Amino acid sequence: MVTPSEVTPPLATKGPIRASASDPDVPRIVPRRHAGRWLTAVVVLSLFALVLNSVVRNDAFQWSVVGRYFTTPAVLDGLLLSLWLTAVVMVLGFLLGTVLTVMRLSGNAVLRTLSWGFVWVFRSTPLLVQLLFWFNIGALYPTLGLGIPFGPQFVTVETVNLLGPTLTAVIGLTLHESAYAAEVVRGGILSVDSGQTEAAQALGLSRRHTLRRIVVPQAMRSIVPTAGNMLIGTLKGTSIVSVLAVHDLLYSVQLIYNQTYQVIPLLMVATLWYIAVTTVLSAVQFYVERYYARGDFRALPPTPLQRLRGHLTAARHRLSAATSADARPVIGGER
Repeated sequence: MVTPSEVTPPLATKGPIRASASDPDVPRIVPRRHAGRWLTAVVVLSLFALVLNSVVRNDAFQWSVVGRYFTTPAVLDGLLLSLWLTAVVMVLGFLLGTVLTVMRLSGNAVLRTLSWGFVWVFRSTPLLVQLLFWFNIGALYPTLGLGIPFGPQFVTVETVNLLGPTLTAVIGLTLHESAYAAEVVRGGILSVDSGQTEAAQALGLSRRHTLRRIVVPQAMRSIVPTAGNMLIGTLKGTSIVSVLAVHDLLYSVQLIYNQTYQVIPLLMVATLWYIAVTTVLSAVQFYVERYYARGDFRALPPTPLQRLRGHLTAARHRLSAATSADARPVIGGER
């Protein structure tokens, strides 16, 4: 008969038993080889190298001309006007779009109908048609006046003198963007769960405080990505105002190549500026999205610099592990 005192107790361990890396009997864990991924990466990089080589070494681009005109005063003035138009149109467009959203979500049937009709008209009409219509508004209303309705006018002004090309571009672009901004803001507000509003009402918050403190901060997670795309689209869309002789970036470039007949290099100047500004705006959009993602993730998404550091740290660890594995002593002719 075996007594309890003769039973050997199991070894107490504070954690899982780990085999020593220097043990020759422990098999090495080799990561799975992804041949398809490497082959795809090689093919894609080869195609990219071919395209890049054809662009860089193509004399038709005249890169020396591109460098000479890249920072000329005329081009920089056109770039500043394009940036100014983008900023003004986005601010005014989202302000008007927010008003239209409030009208669309109100309980007043008249306001809902007017908001829907505004969005319907300006989303259905091409932007170029809207700009040309506002540019020729003087044919419909030669003068504008301020006075008593259906009575005498105290102040009158000719439309031709009031609406210049730049103001016409601001009005046309703002009305066009506000129709899209209204739908973006409305979609963001509707993406917030209705239980959030009900909980705020149960706490006694007014509708204005509920919208400002609870609904809008959560809706921004859905609004910011689309608003970022609209911002970049507006920047590129400002090039269409060149048909109104507004001295934006594209029109400034066109004035130069109409004199020098160097069309391709001057178009490359405009293209590179658009790419540079879009890259900066995309970086800003990433950090704004990361800011509003604080309430949705326990840990914020890593920035590109943090992601690069993580890849470098992981590669350094893999390299040190491979070095230590290769340095194991040879036993019986095998590592």
